[in-house]
Amino acid sequence: MFDIGFAELLVIGVVALLVLGPEKLPLAAKTCGLWLGRIRRSVNNIQREINEELRVEELRRTTAMEKEKLDEELAEMRKPFAYNESDTTTSSNATQQAAPQADKTGDEAGQANSVKKSATDD
Repeated sequence: MFDIGFAELLVIGVVALLVLGPEKLPLAAKTCGLWLGRIRRSVNNIQREINEELRVEELRRTTAMEKEKLDEELAEMRKPFAYNESDTTTSSNATQQAAPQADKTGDEAGQANSVKKSATDD
């Protein structure tokens, strides 16, 4: 945090001893230590929160990229089935149109058989 060597700390201590005196120096050192501890904890908390937010943002970007890739792959996989669905729809429409014609043909054949039976019964 601060680039302070032993010599600088010694100079600060001597100046503090001369300014505050031997009676107030321990209390001042204790107060200074408490404030430095609070500042360090605050800085560490802020750094941790920033790192957490950066990590969350990175996860969001990664998730968005993976979702985009999966959506593209899913679209590629659906293409053949979409083509087959249109063919299936066309063939099912043709089957539905052919079914009533088969029923009519079956009814006509059934009527012809009943006519043959009634002729045979007579």
